[in-house]
Amino acid sequence: MNSLMGTALVWAALLLAPRASAQPSAPVKTVRLLTIGNSFSGNATHYLGDLAKAGGNLLVHQPMSIGGAPMEVHWTRIQANEKDPKDPAGLYGTKSLGATLASTDWDFVTIQQASIKSHDVSTYRPFAAQLQAYVKKHAPKAELLIHQTWAYRVDDPRFSPNTPATEPATQESMYTQLSAAYQTVAKELGVRRIPVGDAFHQVDTDPAWGYKPDSTFDRTTAVPPALPDQTHSLHVGWRWSAPKDGKPTLTMDGHHAGVAGEYLGACVWYEVLFKESAVGLSFAPKELQPKEVTYLQDAAHRAVDAAR
Repeated sequence: MNSLMGTALVWAALLLAPRASAQPSAPVKTVRLLTIGNSFSGNATHYLGDLAKAGGNLLVHQPMSIGGAPMEVHWTRIQANEKDPKDPAGLYGTKSLGATLASTDWDFVTIQQASIKSHDVSTYRPFAAQLQAYVKKHAPKAELLIHQTWAYRVDDPRFSPNTPATEPATQESMYTQLSAAYQTVAKELGVRRIPVGDAFHQVDTDPAWGYKPDSTFDRTTAVPPALPDQTHSLHVGWRWSAPKDGKPTLTMDGHHAGVAGEYLGACVWYEVLFKESAVGLSFAPKELQPKEVTYLQDAAHRAVDAAR
């Protein structure tokens, strides 16, 4: 066989040989997270996996959530499970918290207070310390973090002239009180905060960017799909819902995070958990404009930096 024929055969073999599929690059960091929370922890982590992927990282997340639950409810569920492992009152669906904590080497476990109680530091005690001890027992390698939730939107119905003296009457007072409570409890436990509430406050009080209620909208005469101007709202706010009779109803949710609030919260969580800046990450919900994405990333970074 001459050299030219040999070369041709070699090239033919290479062309006909099956090509190895490209292997995806391994994640730079893998974070294993378990959240003991409620809808607010769900809000704040909604986009966290997407941000992790955009940063070349991987999030493994196990939520242990009860709608609207304060710390006390989680502790009550733990006690029910300790008393009778088969009792549904002690389970999160089909799982117990203790077994789930022990199931893998979690990097982080988070706790938080229910938003409606977040301003009252007495409601954290003794449950925050009890949850900390329980996590330490079943997941000794995990770092416990406390997720600082956020104040309600400035026009939330909670804030009214008839607000009881023991309750915050404005968004500012709610933030001030919940911020003090979370900082106090974090210090008592010796843990770090995830300062989502600080980031919300920073954005909400920004004169140029913060949400401002639409004084021209009259909800008593509004017909669907009309809504007030809710530009830059971090919260869900006004929306039309269809009850069982099919007649749309205008409802207000000034508690939960909307798309912008969920993205802001996730950026804060990303920086705390992955120890990387969220500024410049390519992922963003389609509902947000590029300038909004940049602003929210920067706000999250400033909040985390200030909380160090």
